[in-house]
Amino acid sequence: MNVRITQIDGALPNLALMKIAHWHKTNGDEVYFTRNIERELWEPLYYRVYGSAIFKFSNERLIRFERNFPGSIMGGTGTPYTHTVEEVLRVQKYEHYDYSGFPLFQESIGFTQRGCRLKCKFCVVPKKEGKNRGVNSIAEIWRGAPWPKKLHLLDNDFFGQDEWRERIDEIRDGGFKVCLSQGINVRLINAETAAALSEVQYRNTKFNERKLYTAWDNIGDENIFFKGVDILERAGIPPKHLMAYMLVGFDATETWERIWHRFDRMVERGIEPYPMVFDRSRKDLTKFARWVATGLYRAVPFSEYDASMKGSATDCKENAQRQGRMFEEPQANPEQLTL
Repeated sequence: MNVRITQIDGALPNLALMKIAHWHKTNGDEVYFTRNIERELWEPLYYRVYGSAIFKFSNERLIRFERNFPGSIMGGTGTPYTHTVEEVLRVQKYEHYDYSGFPLFQESIGFTQRGCRLKCKFCVVPKKEGKNRGVNSIAEIWRGAPWPKKLHLLDNDFFGQDEWRERIDEIRDGGFKVCLSQGINVRLINAETAAALSEVQYRNTKFNERKLYTAWDNIGDENIFFKGVDILERAGIPPKHLMAYMLVGFDATETWERIWHRFDRMVERGIEPYPMVFDRSRKDLTKFARWVATGLYRAVPFSEYDASMKGSATDCKENAQRQGRMFEEPQANPEQLTL
């Protein structure tokens, strides 16, 4: 039977859809994977249609998709639906994945743990995944030869699992490069976990640069945030290796003075800020986020930034030079994560 699997948003492969694709192929179904939310004229009738969205700002695309495919099975944190893959497929734990929908993706992707030790008000992880627990070893995540030893771990709290030491040993001794793009919790870092991180080949999402991801979500965490940064630095991980997700627009009492304080403090330490806008109707915040995320803050004052300019910091510098303004040479741009 024909099955349509649709990834509505997200740059990385969607693990839930990869599970569903593997299950249907194992059961002899023909699987059509796409990011297109519209029905093409040549498409067949489907036995089942699945869709997944992970971001709330994809609501318009989600509505259009459901109009095109009434009765589709939807899931993901960007939707109001809470059922799991296992509930939909009526199976117990299912940890098999089909990568064929992502032919250009060379890494291996997955979770070594689920859940989180904290209960941040803006985060869905504790409610969705519950208490922190280990779920997979590195051997269970890596696709094996001839695939490169590059791991994209989606763990929300890597060091919250009891088995983190075993996972570190597997990564280090196996010669793996690892991207922890969901971030390490710098508020809970200690000398032992910092030393463990210094022993592995941590990388950015493109695996071409040394990078660790973390977060500074509110002004009240300033002291504990920089305490963690100092612990990492003593372990040999410099602040320039850190990208910090910077939540803005969630706290009703937040002011621009507080936003600039967090931003300036991170830039002074060499940390790369990455604003995450909670309320995307705030055009001032989305403008600020794009200015920072594209690296333009290194070249152009925010007061002179044109949000309609889609180019890089280099493009903006050249445009500014044509207008008679000179800026210092910008550093390398941060990787383009989804805003």
